[in-house]
Amino acid sequence: MADVHPEQAQLQADRIYLGWQYALLHADPGPPPKRPSPQEIPEEPEAVDPSWVRRERLQEDLLNRPVKIVGIFMALLAVLILVLGLSEVIGWPFAVIGLAATGGITLICGYAVHQGERALRSRIREQEARAELRREHRERRLFDAQEDHAERYRQWAEKKERYDRQLNWYAVAVPDEIDRIDVAGGTLPGWSALITLIGATRLYTGGHLTVLDLSEGAIAKDLIELAKRGGDDPLVWVLPVDLPRLDLGATLPPEAFADVLAHVVSVSEEHRTTRDLSFDNAILERVLEVLGENATINQVTAALRALAQVGDPRDDLRYGLLTATQLERIGTLFGRGVTDRVVIERAWALESQLRKLETLGSEAVRLPPARLRVVSMDRQAGVFGNRVLGTYVATALTHILRQSPASARPWYHTIIVAGADKLRGDVLDRLMDACETSQTGLVLTYRSLTPTVRERLGRGHAAVAFMRLGNAEDARVASEHMGTEHRLELAQLTETINPAVDGLNGSYTSTVREGAGRTGPEEEEKGEGGLKEGITESTEWGRSASKAMGEERVLHRSREFLVEPHQLQQLPTTSVIVTHATADGRQVRLADANPAILTFPKTTLGEFEEVRRVTLAPPEPEEVLPEEAFPPNLGPPPERLDWRRTH
Repeated sequence: MADVHPEQAQLQADRIYLGWQYALLHADPGPPPKRPSPQEIPEEPEAVDPSWVRRERLQEDLLNRPVKIVGIFMALLAVLILVLGLSEVIGWPFAVIGLAATGGITLICGYAVHQGERALRSRIREQEARAELRREHRERRLFDAQEDHAERYRQWAEKKERYDRQLNWYAVAVPDEIDRIDVAGGTLPGWSALITLIGATRLYTGGHLTVLDLSEGAIAKDLIELAKRGGDDPLVWVLPVDLPRLDLGATLPPEAFADVLAHVVSVSEEHRTTRDLSFDNAILERVLEVLGENATINQVTAALRALAQVGDPRDDLRYGLLTATQLERIGTLFGRGVTDRVVIERAWALESQLRKLETLGSEAVRLPPARLRVVSMDRQAGVFGNRVLGTYVATALTHILRQSPASARPWYHTIIVAGADKLRGDVLDRLMDACETSQTGLVLTYRSLTPTVRERLGRGHAAVAFMRLGNAEDARVASEHMGTEHRLELAQLTETINPAVDGLNGSYTSTVREGAGRTGPEEEEKGEGGLKEGITESTEWGRSASKAMGEERVLHRSREFLVEPHQLQQLPTTSVIVTHATADGRQVRLADANPAILTFPKTTLGEFEEVRRVTLAPPEPEEVLPEEAFPPNLGPPPERLDWRRTH
């Protein structure tokens, strides 16, 4: 039987790792079998009972007593006859007859007594023989019990060794044919664990990662530290402070730029129609046509102010945001009649929204390339402002992906949007389509299952990962999506390790701001070993795992539960239920997204079904060439000749 060890499985670029499944191929054999003792063998009499012998002798004496009396009497009578014959009291003929009669009777009685004694000794010997047989039988039973115990102990020792050496944690991954991963529910620590695991495995297999963190919880902080330790210099923007150094979308053509800005404006108007978007897009396209190539946001807002007749346009002329020619053209774009009041109102609304982006790219500098890029929202900023900024980044990324050729390697570039439920449904749809077309991996995390999210959950060729769903209605929807017939196994270790990840209550440190250090450690060896060391030393998850590993009692314990709403509301922080469609039907697996599990000695990057298929497969029989196949002049066949190696 083959054993698969962790070092035999390596990170694979064509798999997206979402966590670790706790499973045991070999059941616990329990305590060792108890050694048999002589006291456990049923006691049987091993010697002849003296009381039985006494009873038998007494019975024999009682039976022989009349015979003995007759014999003694006849012996005495014979002596008397002999004395009388010698004294010539009676004649010798009579004496001889008397002696013969009494002697014969005496001999007969003696013989009878002797036979009785002989029969008694025979019965005693039989009882002694039976007692010896019982003693030998008991000794044989004890010996057989000890032999059986030795065999059962050998079998138990083999099972115990397999049980102790077996793997406990198996990777839960989805193939790269999956276009998208939708993460429903979860807490900030749970998202941190999942994003750290996904991001680290993608980076360590040579990929690139972009994280758009709309959660305001610094959930990618551990991932940033892990990337730094691996030799990368991540780029981190904290908006709106780093908005001047964000050049995302600066190279878009005017038509695409106008589309981006139109979607940014619509962030506060959920019920707007496509017609409204088209109207805003037409206004912005005309304004950008007047401003020319490479127009900035502050120039666009200045033109919108002029179009809406808000403020003094001479201030914008003085600051160089507009030229006199541009101001004159803007004034004649839509005419000056009362019928243009709609245009004026929309221009005013556009300006009031876009002014939050006025500093975009104003201090942009050329930054070195980085394989990890994080764009986050500062929780100190306003909620509405962060939604505007998040919508801009998501829409700008969408247009950049639409202009990029399809990647030859799916998921080579991965985009993670944390808190995607803060984006409009049409923004999400466009981002999904652009990622699918460009072969870019996409991970979307949702705090709650709003109607917008439910419409898109698992749509297309996507996997769905459910984390803790505190809301009862969300839990009900999730259980119906997966099916309540599934029974999942939850490790006690998952419930034990539940640290509050350091940094979730803090904030990111910008790496693009002037004066921010961007020096990382020296390049280290990539691969599973470097990733394990990085997780142990650079993440809160790794530092918390060593303490739990010392508690042996939780390493081999688990409980089962059914996929039911109340169970989904009580899932541990890092638990994630992964479900996606396969050729054999929908697959549902429970995983632990804690990245520190990779550092455990009994964790493998192989999946459970793969390892079980290899481990429990019967060995292939060797095909040995029969002796008859060799002619006599070739001699005997070689030992254990393998037919597959000779042909």
